Amino acid sequence: MSRAGNETSPAARYAAAQRRARDSKTALATFQSSYEFALDEYQIAACECIENGQSVLVAAPTGSGKTVVGEFAIFLALEHGTRAFYTTPIKALSNQKYRDLVERYGKDNVGLLTGDTVLNGDAPVVVMTTEVLRNMLYEGSDAISELSHVVMDEVHYLADRQRGPVWEEVILHLPESVSLTALSATVSNAEEFGAWLRQVRGDTDVIVEERRPIPLHQHVLAGRRLLDLFANTGEPNESGVNPELIQLATDDARATRASRGSSGHAGRSRRGAGGKGTGAPRRQGGGYLPRSVVLERLDRYELLPAIMFVFSRRGCDESVKQCLNAGLRLTNEHERRTIREYVDERCRELPGDDLNVLGYYEWRDALERGLAAHHAGMLPLFKETVEELFSLGLTKAVFATETLALGINMPARSVVLERLVKWNGSAHADITAGEYTQLTGRAGRRGIDTEGHAVTTWHTGLDPHSLAGLASKRTYPLRSSFRPSYNMAINLITRLGAQAARELLETSFAQYQADAGVVGIARQIRKHDEALAGYRESMQCHLGDFGEYAELRAQLAARERAISKNSAADRRVAAASALANLRMGDIVVLPTGRRVGPALVVEVARPNDPEPRVGVLTLDRRVKKVSSADTPHGIESIARMKVPRNFDSRSANWRRDLSRTLGEKTAALDLKRPRKRTQASEDDAEITALRLALRAHPCHGCNDREAHARWGERYHRLERETAQLRKKVETRTNTIARQFDRVCALLENLGYLEKGPEGKLEATPAGGLLARLYSDQDLLAAECLREEIWDGLTAAELAGAAAALVYESRGADDGGATPPIPNSPALRAALADQSELAIELAERESNHHLDFTRAPNAGFSMAAFEWAKGEPLNVVLRESELAPGDFVRWCRQLIDLLGQIAEASPQPDVRRCARAAIDGLQRGVVSYTAVVDEQTYSDYSE
Repeated sequence: MSRAGNETSPAARYAAAQRRARDSKTALATFQSSYEFALDEYQIAACECIENGQSVLVAAPTGSGKTVVGEFAIFLALEHGTRAFYTTPIKALSNQKYRDLVERYGKDNVGLLTGDTVLNGDAPVVVMTTEVLRNMLYEGSDAISELSHVVMDEVHYLADRQRGPVWEEVILHLPESVSLTALSATVSNAEEFGAWLRQVRGDTDVIVEERRPIPLHQHVLAGRRLLDLFANTGEPNESGVNPELIQLATDDARATRASRGSSGHAGRSRRGAGGKGTGAPRRQGGGYLPRSVVLERLDRYELLPAIMFVFSRRGCDESVKQCLNAGLRLTNEHERRTIREYVDERCRELPGDDLNVLGYYEWRDALERGLAAHHAGMLPLFKETVEELFSLGLTKAVFATETLALGINMPARSVVLERLVKWNGSAHADITAGEYTQLTGRAGRRGIDTEGHAVTTWHTGLDPHSLAGLASKRTYPLRSSFRPSYNMAINLITRLGAQAARELLETSFAQYQADAGVVGIARQIRKHDEALAGYRESMQCHLGDFGEYAELRAQLAARERAISKNSAADRRVAAASALANLRMGDIVVLPTGRRVGPALVVEVARPNDPEPRVGVLTLDRRVKKVSSADTPHGIESIARMKVPRNFDSRSANWRRDLSRTLGEKTAALDLKRPRKRTQASEDDAEITALRLALRAHPCHGCNDREAHARWGERYHRLERETAQLRKKVETRTNTIARQFDRVCALLENLGYLEKGPEGKLEATPAGGLLARLYSDQDLLAAECLREEIWDGLTAAELAGAAAALVYESRGADDGGATPPIPNSPALRAALADQSELAIELAERESNHHLDFTRAPNAGFSMAAFEWAKGEPLNVVLRESELAPGDFVRWCRQLIDLLGQIAEASPQPDVRRCARAAIDGLQRGVVSYTAVVDEQTYSDYSE
C-alpha cells in the first residue's frame, strides 16, 4: 500500500479523526498525548501501520518530523517490554538522537553504541550506527533475540558508496519478527524501494509526504534587496521567474560584455546594473557579496538564524574570520554570557595544553558573536557544541559544508547559497536538484517559524531560470551501491552456506533495480523482434532466399570496412615513418592543403616521436608543420638542396632567398602528387570469394534487388542492435550473485574458503580470521596478519602500520606530497611490505574481475605513530598538517580497526600489541566522548 500525506481528502481526514476518537485508548493515542502539538496525517498513518505490526517506509522532506514515527516504534517496544534499536549512518547523528531519547525516556532506558562509544549497551532502547547492528547480526548477538523494532533513520544513505551496502545487509539479515521503520528524505522512487522492502520484509506500507510543514519561500539577495525568485505565490515553476531577476541578469550580461570593451563603458554599465537605482550588488570578489554584508542584510530582514553553505572547509573558516574582521556581532550581552558559560562547561575536560593548538579561544570568541563554522575538519566536540548552541537559538549564523545537510538536526530560519556549483572531488560541477532540495530543506524551524527561506546571493553569471529549475524539481532517485565484500561472503557462507547466501544476495535492492532495468530492455527486445519479422517479410524474393543474399552483402560490407580500416592504419604508420626519415634539405611535394606543391624540409622530426612532424618551407615563403594527416599516402624526397646552418625561419630575408632557390631547383623537375595506392580489398581472397558468391546467388538477378536490399540493410542493422541489447540483459541478470561467485573464487584461491567433504564451500581457520575484520580493507588486513607483517612491532609501530589501511587523502589538496615517515626501520619495513602485498592482491583481484583493494596510504602513519607514542597534540598536528577533526576521526577509525585486530589475530603478541596501541591512541582529544549531558542541555534550553 502506498499513500501520499498531502493527497488525503477532507472526507478521508474526517473518517480518520472519527476512527481515532473510537480508538482513543490505543497505544498511539497515549503516545500522541505526550506531545504538545498534534501529529500530521502522514505521521498518524505511519504510526498506525507500526501499531498494526507492519513495517513502514516514510519518505518526507527534511524537517517535517518523520523521526516522530521512529519514536513511536521505540514507544511500542517499551510498552511491550521488548527492545528497540535506533540506527543512524554517522556517529554525530547517533550522539544527537541519544540525547533526544534520554531527554524523553531517561538515561536508564537508553544506550549508545558507535564503535568508539559504549554507554548502557544493555538498555531496552539503544542508539547505534548501522555498522554496529550489522556486526551484531553476523556475530549472532543475544541482543537480537529480544529485538522487536528497528528504526533506520536517513535510510537513503544506502546510495552512499561506502556506507550504503551495510544498510542492505541489515535489511536482508534482520529476523522476520522484527518490525522495520525506515525513514528517508523525499526520494522520487520511494514506491520502487517500498516494493523491494515488501519483497524481502513482508507487509510494508509506504507513506510519502511531499508537503513541507513549514512553507519554503525562494529568494535572491541582490545588493540591499531581497527579491522573490518566483513572480507569483503559486507552485514554483521555471516559467514563473520574477521579471526583475530576468532584467537584472540581462543588465548584468550587458555590463559584462561592456567591461570587455573599454574600462569607461564598463564603469557606466556597472553603475547601471548594480548601483542605487536597482539595489543590485556591485561587483566585489568575482561578483559575490562579502559574507558579513550578507548576514547584515539577513539580520535586517529578520531571517536569522541562518546556515550559509560554503562548499569548502577553508571557505567556512575564512568566512568566520571575515565577519570577525568586519566587526560583525549578532548577539546581545546576555546571549554572549550564556554562550561563554555553555562552551566552557562543554569543553571543561579538554586538556589545557591543547586549547591553543585547537584554536579554542578564537572559536569561542566567534561563538560569542553568534558566528561559527561547521565542517568535518573541526574537532567533533567543537562541531557538536555548534550544533547544540544553534538548536538553542544562541548561534545566529553557521558557515557549513554540505555534510551538514545529511541528517544533522540544525534547522534555521533561512538557508543561504552563494554559488550553485561545488567541487565533487575531481571537478567543479553544478549542484543537482536533489542536492538543492537537501540543502535548502534546513530552512524553517517547526514550532518556531511560520515559513522558511532559501536565499541565493546574486553574483555575476547567475541564471534565474536555472535557479528556478533547481527549486522546482523534486528528483532525488535512490540507487543501490550494494556489492558483496570479502567479509560479507565469509560471514554469509558460515551462517547460511554458499548456495543460500547466493540466493539471499539475489534479493538485494541492487539486483532488484538491475532486474527492473532488464524488464525495460526485454520489452525493447520484443519490439525489435516484431520489427525484424516485418523486415523479413518485406525483403522476400520470388527467386530465392533473400535473407541469405542479404547476409552475404552484410559480410562483404563488413570485410571491406575491416580491410579499409586496416589499410588506413597501415598508411598512417607508413606516412609517419616516411616523415621521420626525412632529412634537412630534402625536397618533397605536399599533396594536400592550401599550399600543394614543392616544399623544402628545414626542420626534421624529433627522434622517437610517435607523431612525427617536420617543418617545411613552401614557394610562397611560408614555414609550416607537416604531419601524417597532411600526407595520408606518404611522402618522399624527390631531390635535395643545401640549407645554410644559420637559417632562421623567423627571418623574412632568409625565407625569401631560400624559397627563390627552391623554385629554381624544382622548375625543371617533373612534380607529380603521390599516386593513390590500390586498395588492399582488391587483393583480398575473402572479398573475392564473397563477390563471386553474390553474383552466383539467384536473388542477384532480381529486378527488385535493391529495394529488397534496403530492407535487408535495415534488418541487419536492427539485428546488431538487438544482439547488443541481449548482451546487456546477460550482463545485468544475476550481477550480484556473479560477483559473489568471483569473491568466493578468490577467497578459495587464497585459502580462506575450501570445499568440504560434500563439495560445499566452508570457511577455513583463515576464513574465521577474516570474518572478524569489518574494515574497508578487510582482506588486506587479514593477509597482513597471515603474512606476519605486524609481528614484532611495538604498539606505536603497529598503530602507524595499521593507519595506512584506514587513511584516505581528501584529494589533490593533500595527495601530491610524500607523507612523512617515522624514523623507525621496523615500521618502514612494515609499510613497504603492506604496499607490496596490496599490489599482489590487486593483481589477483584483477584476474577475478574485482577491485576492492586500494594501495595503503601512509599519510596518517606518522601522526598515529607519534600520538600512540605519547607526543603532545601540537607536535603531532604540526608534523602531520591534519585538521583537528580529521586527526580525531582517523584516530577513531584506527582504534576500531585495532580492536578488530586484537580480536582476530592468531598471534598473542599482536593481540596484546593492538590493545596497547588502542590505549596509546585513546587519550586527550581522541578519548573525549562528545555526548552532551542531558541536564546541561536542558538547563540552557529553558
